[in-house]
Amino acid sequence: MASTALHLASARLTTTHVKRLAWLTLAWNILVVLWGAIVRATGSGAGCGNHWPLCNGEVIPHTPRIDTIIEFTHRMMSGGAVFLTLALLLAIFATSERLQPARRAIVVATVLLFNEAILGALLVKLGYVTGNRSIGRVVLLSIHLSNTLLLLGAYTLTAYFLERPWRFTISRRNLWLSAVGLFSTLIVGVSGSLAALGDTLFPATSLRAAFVQDFASNSPMLLRLRSVHPLSAFLATVFVIWLLKRSWGSPLANFVLGLLAFQIALGFADLLLLAPTWMQVLHLLGADLYWAALLWLSARQTFPITKELHA
Repeated sequence: MASTALHLASARLTTTHVKRLAWLTLAWNILVVLWGAIVRATGSGAGCGNHWPLCNGEVIPHTPRIDTIIEFTHRMMSGGAVFLTLALLLAIFATSERLQPARRAIVVATVLLFNEAILGALLVKLGYVTGNRSIGRVVLLSIHLSNTLLLLGAYTLTAYFLERPWRFTISRRNLWLSAVGLFSTLIVGVSGSLAALGDTLFPATSLRAAFVQDFASNSPMLLRLRSVHPLSAFLATVFVIWLLKRSWGSPLANFVLGLLAFQIALGFADLLLLAPTWMQVLHLLGADLYWAALLWLSARQTFPITKELHA
């Protein structure tokens, strides 16, 4: 009897550790994303030259410039994300049952993480960094940013399925509604990052000058795409608020609404301040937190457990 109790206590402790590792992995990857924004905003993407995974042909740069330090730090943080993800993958498979959905979520996250590395390497090797303004950069960066949000989403679902009972039903109606809401939010995130790239490559001297740039017929495509971000944000906000009606008044729904309001405020501040680097990073942090919270709420609505169906 005592040995059985000890075994159960050990199992609970192990599960607790895995949950903490899942949250740590999600938080670390958000930091990696934020540092990537610093790389872009400071024009440090070519800090390691045209070399990948080496940095200027070296494993560790010996006489780095500031842009090299920024880019190399991003690569080291990405390496840390790989180790955390693999550790989480092994831990989940070692401590969970065969049909535990967290297994699928962490496998998807692992695949997306390696996709992320490949896309990042392509940006460097193709020269789609610093001042590059080509359509190729816009296309590849859009794919890269979409993969980033999907990656954070996979980590969020991993944590969700570790925290929740794994036997659940699937609400197909909510699945489609959540998919539309999440897809529209993903479009907002990608368009926002492209808008931030436009702010970096074509800095405006005033708010009026920025609006003139956006609608001038001879403006680069990146600047003309900037208006897509607020428009898509408005449409996505309307849809998400409508989606939240099913959970209106719940603590989680209130939290998501609070993050949404915070994001809108940060967006206006970013616009009025002409997108300084620190504000871009803060706005991106809010976007990542909102994305994770919205995905968590969508999972609650799409994969309800029995007691929630009758609550």
